[in-house]
Order: sequence, then C-alpha cells, then structure tokens
Amino acid sequence: MNLREKIEEREKKYLSPFATLSKNSRGRLVEEPKCEIRTDFQRDRDRIIHSKAFRRLKHKTQVFISPEGDHYRTRLTHTLEVSQIARTIARALELNEDLTEAIALGHDLGHTPFGHAGEEVLNKIVPGGFQHNKQSLRVVDRLEQCKGLNLTWEVRDGILKHTGSDMPATLEGQIVKIADRIAYINHDIDDAIRGGIITAEDLPSDVIKVLGEKHKQRIDTMVKDLIKSSWGKAKIQMSPEIRKAMEKLRKFMFDKVYIGSAAKTQEKKVGRLIESLYYYFVENPEQMPSEYQTLQKGETIERRVCDYIAGMTDRYAISRYYEIFIPASWSKL
Repeated sequence: MNLREKIEEREKKYLSPFATLSKNSRGRLVEEPKCEIRTDFQRDRDRIIHSKAFRRLKHKTQVFISPEGDHYRTRLTHTLEVSQIARTIARALELNEDLTEAIALGHDLGHTPFGHAGEEVLNKIVPGGFQHNKQSLRVVDRLEQCKGLNLTWEVRDGILKHTGSDMPATLEGQIVKIADRIAYINHDIDDAIRGGIITAEDLPSDVIKVLGEKHKQRIDTMVKDLIKSSWGKAKIQMSPEIRKAMEKLRKFMFDKVYIGSAAKTQEKKVGRLIESLYYYFVENPEQMPSEYQTLQKGETIERRVCDYIAGMTDRYAISRYYEIFIPASWSKL
C-alpha cells in the first residue's frame, strides 16, 4: 500500500459520512495514472497553486482599483482568506479539507482585471456574455498551459457553482460558496473603513448586535453558526437569524460601497479601457500572444480576445492600453 492509498483509507475511516472521499472521485476529463503520494484532490490543489492564473491574482483588483496602500485586499489575498475560512469549516465538520481547499484556491482564477467592473464590461460587449465563474472553469479546462489542468469533476463543479443559484454537488463546494461571501463581506468592510468610505459607526446597529462589532468577531460568529447549523446534515447552512443578519450587511455594502461610492469613481475609465482593448484586438488578433490567436472547435475570435483580456492583471491592461493608444514621444533612432 503506497502513501496515497493510506491517506484514502484514513479518509474513509475518519471523515464524516457526508464527506467526499478522494477515492470516490468521478474522475478527470482525461484519465491519467494516479500519484503514489498524493490524492487526486491534493494534486488538483497543487496544480492550481502552481498555475500562472493563480499568480496573476496578486495584481488583480478585489474592490478598490489601484489603492494607495499595502494593506488593501487583492484578488489573491481574498482567495487565501476564502481558503482559510473554508478549511476551518471543513475540518470542524469532518469533511474533505483537500477538496475544499482546491475549490477555494481555484474559484476566482477567471476573474477579470479591475474586479467586478471589468466583469460587467465584458459581459456587456462579448457575444454570449461573460461570467467569472464560467471563465474560471474555462481557465482550468482549456486555457492554463494551453491545454488545461485536467482537474477532477468535484473541483470543477465547485469552481463553476461557487456563485449563482446553482448549488455545488458536494458539501465541500457548498462550504466554499458560503465562505466566499463571509470573506468578502467582512474584508470589504475592513478595506472600506481603511479607505474612509464608511466608518465603523455606519454599520447597521441591529446587525452588529447580532454578528459583532469587530472584523474577527463577525467572522467568528458566522463560522461557528455555520458549523453548528450544518453538523450532521447533508447541507451546509446558517441559522435563519445569522443568515438574515449577513444578508442585511451585504445589502449595506452594496448600497454604501459597491455602487456609487467615492471608491468606484474610476470604473467608467475601466469601462473605456477594456472596451478599447477588446475592439482593438478583435480587429487586430495578430497583436495578441500566439496562444490566444489559435481557435479551437466552436470558438470565435471574440471569445479568444475575451480570454486574453480576462487573464490580464490591472497593471498589464493599463500597460497595453498605453502601448496601443497613447502616442509615444518621438526620438531619433
């Protein structure tokens, strides 16, 4: 018995009856030999961490575009916070931590530069629309390494369904879906206060009374309630009281921070930048890297341009815009 098989036996012995066992995975898009030391879900986690798409998250906006300060969240730090929260929940519920972590680390790989502002622009102008969760799946299935990462069905399902109305098939995927919301609501409050957009006193008093006054208290309340409400059940859920308080806090953030706040004043510029790049590369596809010029069956040049732009970091998108549209100073050769 090799090390992977020993880990699979431990999972079977010690994890909850509701856990997704590595040995019982539905498999990969393309069958491949098993690893001797890692389970399939551990391999998926490692493939995601070592991907270029994962590294690019460190230079992609979470909420605040190009903030001046080292402590604002990026898409990468958001991903790490989601992973930490999700693993804590999975461990407490005796579910599969490796599967949970793999889904959490991969859930935002398809996010655009400039956060949801970039996503909204691409959704408006690209034929067929754009959703970052579907793009995340496209990244791991087709774009990364020009052939995809060949992840397991369970990880791919969790990545695709981490947002929207569809519920992930596994409890581990359901954990990530809620952990994502717990993370961004709370860290966006933290960043909004740091940026002077809101103050702690602006937060709804009835919600704070239920969830807690401080950042760590609110996360602690939500996580403990989720664990307690989901224990021994085939569904991940919060109690009605905590869920209602969290949704009210989320609505507050949309009203006061996500839409129309001073922090969002640059988003019109983002729209013009992304639209300009998109239409330029549709007309001049030869100006994209070679891997984005090759069309696969059923693809259009518009979709490959979308792939290229969605994969950009904030600073690379700005750099390409300057290179293409801003006249350079003349100099004698």
